[in-house]
Amino acid sequence: MELLKQRILTEGSVRPGGVLKVDSFLNHQIDPILTDQIAAEFCHRFESARIDRVLTMEASGIPVAYAVARQLGIPMVVARKRHSVNLDGEIHAAEVASGGSVIVAKKFLQEGDHVLLVDDILANGFAMQTLISLADAAGATVEGIGIVIEKGFQEGGHRLRNLGFRLEALAIIDTMDETTGQITFHD
Repeated sequence: MELLKQRILTEGSVRPGGVLKVDSFLNHQIDPILTDQIAAEFCHRFESARIDRVLTMEASGIPVAYAVARQLGIPMVVARKRHSVNLDGEIHAAEVASGGSVIVAKKFLQEGDHVLLVDDILANGFAMQTLISLADAAGATVEGIGIVIEKGFQEGGHRLRNLGFRLEALAIIDTMDETTGQITFHD
């Protein structure tokens, strides 16, 4: 998506430690028009897949996942990082590599569901592996993974593709230089 790449180049910034700051349009302040275009692209890329739920982890992936689910006309399920008093009944839980766990109510992620995992940024892939574990625990099938921005120089995308998952990233960054701020994309 050329528009997304242009927004990354003009509004994004590279911070120390390999951090890409895109909070002016993607994950703090949300550009609804761009988000709808991103969702339309995911819907197009996964149009042949059987999908009946969109699954994301709180919080940054929610806007894009919601837009995808809205355009597909299906529910969006959010894996929560902590148990809420409003969450009742049985749950699926999965451990997060960085510590803690995430949960989803069993009534919202069930055996036989076909899910599309959606998130804003993919780096090491731990969040996606956690969502895959949740889907596995539920007996659901992961039909694909939609990522807005993949840090191609980190191993998450390679790991998930090597596990056999269909991963569609709308912008893959090959390099980020925190000294110059230069970002190069994979073509």
